[in-house]
Amino acid sequence: MSAPGPEAGAGAAAPPAAVAAAGGWRRESGERSLPEAHGTVPVPRHFGFWRKLLAFSGPGYLVAVGYMDPGNWATDLAGGSRFGYTLLSVILLSNLMAILLQSLCARLGIATGRDLAQACRDHYSRPVNVVLWMLCEAAICACDLAEVIGSAIALKLLFGLPLVAGVLLTSLDVLVVMFLTHRSFRWLEVLVVTLIVVIGGCFLAQILFARPDAGAVFRGFLPRAEIVTNPEMLYIAIGILGATVMPHNLYLHSSIVQTRKYEGTPEGKREAIVFATIDSSVALMAALFINAAILIVAAAAFHRSGTVVDGIEKAHELLAPLLGAGMASVLFAVALLASGQNSTLTGTLAGQIVMEGFLNLRIRPWLRRLATRALAIIPAAIVAGVAGDRGAEKMLVLSQVILSLQLPFAVVPLVLFTGDRAKMGEFVAPLWIRILAWVTAATIIVLNAKLLLDVLSSRGH
Repeated sequence: MSAPGPEAGAGAAAPPAAVAAAGGWRRESGERSLPEAHGTVPVPRHFGFWRKLLAFSGPGYLVAVGYMDPGNWATDLAGGSRFGYTLLSVILLSNLMAILLQSLCARLGIATGRDLAQACRDHYSRPVNVVLWMLCEAAICACDLAEVIGSAIALKLLFGLPLVAGVLLTSLDVLVVMFLTHRSFRWLEVLVVTLIVVIGGCFLAQILFARPDAGAVFRGFLPRAEIVTNPEMLYIAIGILGATVMPHNLYLHSSIVQTRKYEGTPEGKREAIVFATIDSSVALMAALFINAAILIVAAAAFHRSGTVVDGIEKAHELLAPLLGAGMASVLFAVALLASGQNSTLTGTLAGQIVMEGFLNLRIRPWLRRLATRALAIIPAAIVAGVAGDRGAEKMLVLSQVILSLQLPFAVVPLVLFTGDRAKMGEFVAPLWIRILAWVTAATIIVLNAKLLLDVLSSRGH
């Protein structure tokens, strides 16, 4: 059996049993999300604002790495090389949606002591939960497929490793997760933030090499109707949306905010929600910079020259001659490797949280992580071996569309729960946030429906 988490004392986050008084939950359960790390990061009472913010900082960056993974690279490169700076508005809109939804995740986890998967298990019938779990596992597999293939491509670009060998090598990340979470959850956060800094530095240098048109970049952040009316542009736009607002990140964030040992009082929870929201918002702004930077570099280097880029490897090959800087290609590959490894670390944790939350499956942490990792490695190895390099890269964009199609099944329960006063008590989301959240959910559903209609009509012709 898995090791129990720390005892909930006066300074720890209250377990679900302590918040069931809100009356909206069917069961009073003392189980903790991610029990081996629950409440292990102390938040001293008498710290000032900045010291407390530092203590709460970390979970947002683990979430943010999912917004800059290789799947994002594939969609951003495709969008920038085909349509210039036009889809920057989609990246901005997606990031604003992400900030809103992740703040709701933090609110749910801190106020109720349940992660989103546990909340679903409590609220819905078992058949519904099984369906939701299967959909979420499919999304995690699609996401991990993109991350593993992206890392393997980076290893091939840097060291000449065959794609299948690179896929198998990325499986070692599970050992890193097990080692760091055993030592301290804080060490895992430090590693993730370090890799984010590496990615950001690499793309800052590439923007300087690319010298984009500042006016065109600014205009790219203004929405255009053609994004919806052009089926090809919409396909990439929804891929960007799926790569940015990721379903498994909603489950992940609602869990890892509970690694902080905040006060279990209403005042302590209210303060924790504020700091967790700041943490995730700042981290996601960093993700916005990196996503925008990928698209800007692609637009400046490829779209401006009329070069067609249909994959990450071709982008790597063409960067140096187009930008006139030999280091551009190396920085591109280093950033790709960092983003892939960063995302697989958090994807492994998300798989564990989803499996435990929906199924209440309590097995040893190392075994859970090996099982969730195998769900990603096996399909990725098959795709890499059978489809080859070009097939693997096409799967990157497709995987992001799959994520977007699954997103409503995670977003709708999140918005429902956090807007339910019976479940949330005094921590129910304010009316204006609920309205924005429902608008966000409706936007995602409508765009997905439009994409499906376009795909079906194109096949009919």
